[in-house]
Amino acid sequence: MTDPSWDTRLRGERFFALAKHTHLTDHLAAYAAAIDHRLGARPHGRDAEWQAIVNQIEPSSGSTSIADQASLKSLLQSLHPWRKGPFVINDLVIDSEWRSDLKWERLIDAIQSLHGRTVLDVGCGNGFYLSKIVDEGAALALGIDPTRLFFYQFEAIAQLTGLVGAAILPLKDEDLPPVQLFDTVFSMGVIYHRRQPLQHLACLKAVMRPQAELVLETLIVTDEDRYPKGLIPEDRYAKMRNVWCVPTLSQTLRWLKEAGFSNPRVIDVTSTTRAEQRRTEWMTFESLDDFLDPHDLERTIEGYPAPVRGIFIADA
Repeated sequence: MTDPSWDTRLRGERFFALAKHTHLTDHLAAYAAAIDHRLGARPHGRDAEWQAIVNQIEPSSGSTSIADQASLKSLLQSLHPWRKGPFVINDLVIDSEWRSDLKWERLIDAIQSLHGRTVLDVGCGNGFYLSKIVDEGAALALGIDPTRLFFYQFEAIAQLTGLVGAAILPLKDEDLPPVQLFDTVFSMGVIYHRRQPLQHLACLKAVMRPQAELVLETLIVTDEDRYPKGLIPEDRYAKMRNVWCVPTLSQTLRWLKEAGFSNPRVIDVTSTTRAEQRRTEWMTFESLDDFLDPHDLERTIEGYPAPVRGIFIADA
């Protein structure tokens, strides 16, 4: 049963308003059930605190009940840490840990046009890419991410900027109703966090329409001779506990084929640098500098190859 204390925004209010006049309309009850199941399975003690912060922002007005920019900055910084971005709100720049715009620039010219498409971003974080997807003319941009803080960051930004055409649901990939609804699916920085990467790909394929396109971004390891089955950390990789396998390029292509995708190909390989991932006043925890060996920046603190990321596309 739905808990009345859950914010109606958290229960998909924005998504259902967008989707009710689209081809998703016949499946909204399944999405509502998935949301209630996930919220019940994963309660969070800070929901009320984050709701109160977002409630101080007046919808679509670009203002808050506190008038000056310094107060707005303080309000938004109370939703720390900001991982994806940057976001620009008038003169205020949310300088997030990741320069996510750089990754977007590396992929946007290589993928199919998003104009008029229904797009899903799995593991979307605070929805930075959703705004980019909307800017490209998508009919609907849906992000899913179970991390509750990211949901409220998205709501704050959406209200400040008047963003329309995009929504986030607090779901995991396995929560998605297995109905072919999406023309483009993004999975950015997710698959190496999955114990069973083929299961993740199966969840994505199950929601993709015929001729849909998958955009997959992942950590990779380039030394295929040393790591023919990918890099499987003994404990952590770059201080991350939940990295199960960092695949090679050819291994990722094999996974895509095994999952039933066709024409998988690599569109970009880029080493992560401190220009793209770093500590800022909007994300004051450890970042890339802390994850690398200070005496050898080509190695993580654990002695593994430093982070390199690959972008792949494939057809459903």
